[in-house]
Amino acid sequence: MKQDNIVGLTGRETLSDAVTDLLKTGAQRLLQQAIEAELQQFMQQFENRLLEDGRAAVVRNGHQPERQLQTGIGPVAVKVPKVRSRDGEPVTFRSALVPPYVRKTKSLEAALPWLYLKGVSTGEMGDALEVLVGPEASGLSASTVSRLKQQWAEEYGQWRKESLSHKHWVYLWVDGIHCGVRADDAKLCALTVIGVDELGNKHLLAIEEGYRESTQSWREVLLMLQARGLNAPKLAIGDGALGFWAALGEIYPDTAHQRCWVHKTANVLNKLPKSAQPKAKEALHEIWMAETQQDAEAAFDLFINKYEDKYPGAAQCLLKDQDALLNFYHYPAKHWKSIRSTNPIESCFATIGHRTKRSKGCLSRTGMLHMMFKLGQCAEKRWHRLSGFDQLAQVITGVKFKDGLNVSATASFYYQGNQPDSNANRINSLRPSHTS
Repeated sequence: MKQDNIVGLTGRETLSDAVTDLLKTGAQRLLQQAIEAELQQFMQQFENRLLEDGRAAVVRNGHQPERQLQTGIGPVAVKVPKVRSRDGEPVTFRSALVPPYVRKTKSLEAALPWLYLKGVSTGEMGDALEVLVGPEASGLSASTVSRLKQQWAEEYGQWRKESLSHKHWVYLWVDGIHCGVRADDAKLCALTVIGVDELGNKHLLAIEEGYRESTQSWREVLLMLQARGLNAPKLAIGDGALGFWAALGEIYPDTAHQRCWVHKTANVLNKLPKSAQPKAKEALHEIWMAETQQDAEAAFDLFINKYEDKYPGAAQCLLKDQDALLNFYHYPAKHWKSIRSTNPIESCFATIGHRTKRSKGCLSRTGMLHMMFKLGQCAEKRWHRLSGFDQLAQVITGVKFKDGLNVSATASFYYQGNQPDSNANRINSLRPSHTS
């Protein structure tokens, strides 16, 4: 009996999860790549058809006018290539994906999630593309599908070798994304790295298969990034996976550590009964939302004193990473929102594990890496610059920050005769005076 791994979509409701949004952004490119692969397959039958002077008798001849296909997730622009015959025998290329005069593809809303879950598999992509445009796509050969799959693999291979030496990297976010793969009991652990350059732009730097999140796996990723020209970042943000931090200490010993507060909060709450979790969560928020490190340490101590007797596991889970959890206070306050957690990775790839779990793993290990790479590329185009990017130069040059403020600038402010009596007084003294 054939197993069906399709995740059904019913109704016309708006699809708003992160992966669907990324697929919507990449829909145009996906269709164009598929059409180009289809054209290459079509042109192969004319390879031996030559003119008397040895030139090809059938050649490409630009594109048809761009069409807007009205789909379930909005319009998608496509250009269908044209061919020209030089020997008098007419030749016409007709795409099975975008037949002439086809303007509306209602099934695209169902096909894109299916392509995500099944599209990398050669044997199943043809079925997925058939859903995209109907029975006319059933004639697509396996070689055409393989060509498209190979193109993604080649792009991934080239991307892994791109030089990183032309930029100065300031912050790194790292995480291991665990997801199910086809015909394999062990989950794929995709070791993922996103970096911020000196201009505040975020870039996907690595997606590599790892054995769980072992030190050796992370060591190999960091050594590969180092070989590509990655300088020692000022700060790395990640969860409590010991493998990464051990590897970082070997490869980039001068890089500071920041533990992810989202992961830490979840880990601490998991060691508490559900009845105690709401108040504990509020107490944890009081720590990382504190205006100064001194206030954060006071809230930290209060949490430990409150919970260590009844729930020593929760207290110890928090206490063991105290310094790394509060390291963000030594960086510009405008950066705090970004460097307190691994949210850039989570927001991009979080739903992958959920979808592959529901579908019981429809992609091969390499197929999953290639799909994550394509999703990451789509997401990267939409990432905003780091808030407060103009202060990255100060971080690079080693300017000291305390409680998010430039220490030297603060000292200069006091030297000019201002009294450091309170934050309120400092703020009020900076406000322009108004006369009636």
